[in-house]
Amino acid sequence: MRRFVVAVFTAALAAMAMTVSSSATSGTTCTSTLAPGTYGTVTVPAGATCIISEGPIRIQGGVFVSPGAIFIFGDQERPDVNATINGGLVSLNANSVQVHFSTINGGVDLNGGSGPFPGPFDFGGGFAPTWNTLEDNQINGHVKINGYNGFWQGFIRNHVNGTVSFTNNTVLDPDGNEFVTNTIKGSLNCSGNSPAPQVGDSEGEPNVVSGSETGQCAGIQ
Repeated sequence: MRRFVVAVFTAALAAMAMTVSSSATSGTTCTSTLAPGTYGTVTVPAGATCIISEGPIRIQGGVFVSPGAIFIFGDQERPDVNATINGGLVSLNANSVQVHFSTINGGVDLNGGSGPFPGPFDFGGGFAPTWNTLEDNQINGHVKINGYNGFWQGFIRNHVNGTVSFTNNTVLDPDGNEFVTNTIKGSLNCSGNSPAPQVGDSEGEPNVVSGSETGQCAGIQ
């Protein structure tokens, strides 16, 4: 599933053309994409799609993803597409939240999810799953991911200065809830997830945690 997602997503990013811009001092409503530059607060309104395939981008007032919305920044194949997000990343019952190769100051708070279908891309035959993933990010602040309801979810190769809480997340893919190769300078607390956090097919390594590891995330191998 993971490798298939990367291939389809990279092709979709190349097709994006529309651009929405804003000054650094005002808020921006993103319903398509953002050009490289500096922004204030970025909001993805309910049901909208914001896919960003160019960088660098600097966001000064945080990112807020509304119910049913899609926010995708970059992809696994292009580390040069990156962002600095000051003010944190927050979502409520979003369809999909994906951030790669970025610095997030102010932490991450992802709450709920809009279900496993339909997702941002159709893989053919009407199979269009949802997924969340945070990969290769520097996160300064606490991370809370709670109550996600989707098809697949990943938290991979992140460096976190703060406590991470991963609770009550349910995905349909038995290879989902991949939580691996992270460095966490704080505690890691996991409970109520189905399936339990795992390596999956990521071929990753155990998490390095300076604080306590509790519940399902204790000693993930």
